[in-house]
Amino acid sequence: MKIPFKYLIRSLFTRRLTTAITVAGLALVVFVFVAVLMLANGIRQTLIATGSDENVLVARKAANGEISSIILNETYSIMTSLPQVARNAAGQPLATGDVVVVINLNKIGTGGGLSNVTVRGISSRAFELRPQVQVVEGRMFTWGAREIIVGSSIERRFKGAQIGKTVKFGGNEWTIVGRFETGGGGFNSEMWGDVTQIQDAFSRQGAFSTVTFRLTNPGELDALQRAFEQDNRLQEFEAKTEKRFFTDQSEFMAVFLSVLGIFITVFFSVGAVIGAMITMYAAVANRTTEIGTMRALGFRRRSVLTAFLVESLVIALIGAGIGLFLASFLQFLQVSTLNFGSFSELEFSFALTVETAVYAIAFSLFMGFVGGFLPSIRAARLNIVNALRSA
Repeated sequence: MKIPFKYLIRSLFTRRLTTAITVAGLALVVFVFVAVLMLANGIRQTLIATGSDENVLVARKAANGEISSIILNETYSIMTSLPQVARNAAGQPLATGDVVVVINLNKIGTGGGLSNVTVRGISSRAFELRPQVQVVEGRMFTWGAREIIVGSSIERRFKGAQIGKTVKFGGNEWTIVGRFETGGGGFNSEMWGDVTQIQDAFSRQGAFSTVTFRLTNPGELDALQRAFEQDNRLQEFEAKTEKRFFTDQSEFMAVFLSVLGIFITVFFSVGAVIGAMITMYAAVANRTTEIGTMRALGFRRRSVLTAFLVESLVIALIGAGIGLFLASFLQFLQVSTLNFGSFSELEFSFALTVETAVYAIAFSLFMGFVGGFLPSIRAARLNIVNALRSA
């Protein structure tokens, strides 16, 4: 015979305190587990949103990121003359050479302190290639002037990064004339200015960090990559879709956070499993007579084992639900950290995905199974006569 599920649920409420403590412990572990995965997902989604599948970004193969890549002007001309590069109505290549540098600014808030900020020098075609970048306050910088526009994240988080203020870098003072939004991409954590002015300020004349251009047809990426491999002048450079480039930039940081978070979660999960085990052992001890009665009525050992194991899994499932519910509110938070790919500040949001929720539930059920398995075996092995005598 099978033990009714109603009995299992009702028995949970006979030990309200111990059940509540166990559920709270499991919920805390699930909260930490989900928060870490949401953190890694947030970084991935922010950097993926930075790029576009329609654009190709070229950087030096040996470079770890844009700031360590160098592409000379003559190489830029060779790249943009390839037949796979799209052209505008005037016949000019739809491309931009960017110069990417990092400066230090003081953060707003009690924590304060210096942090790295990316400054990107762009050409006039950058906005055509990246239509998601829109100046939403102030105005566009004047080409040929020491003026810059800042992403919304930079304006919120750094001192002196507001419209009308000036920041000093590269031996010059730069006036902030506008603020731009990017729809949640990584460009939101950058400052943009005229590429020729940035080159001059940092003595980078005649060279860019990366080159971004539009393909005549998205299907010509393979042909473009073959052209790079066959041209000796281009073999030290790598062409990827812009989205793929920024996705790769996110991987190291995301994996690092995931591994660190899982290590911390495993440490906490040991306590949660022990808590579940104590709760279930207490349940067996308090219900010895009930177990003896059920066995005397004809319930098999495996039915008793299954009943207690299911009870432990239900507790784990409740803990998972509470942990997920609490973690879901993290999506409303904006946080920033140092991106290992660019060595500069990156703002992003926690991102909860269906995959993360499934992992969290599976992890909680595993803790419930481990915590309830031994007590369930003990319950199933109780001697009927001894169990009834304990009354």
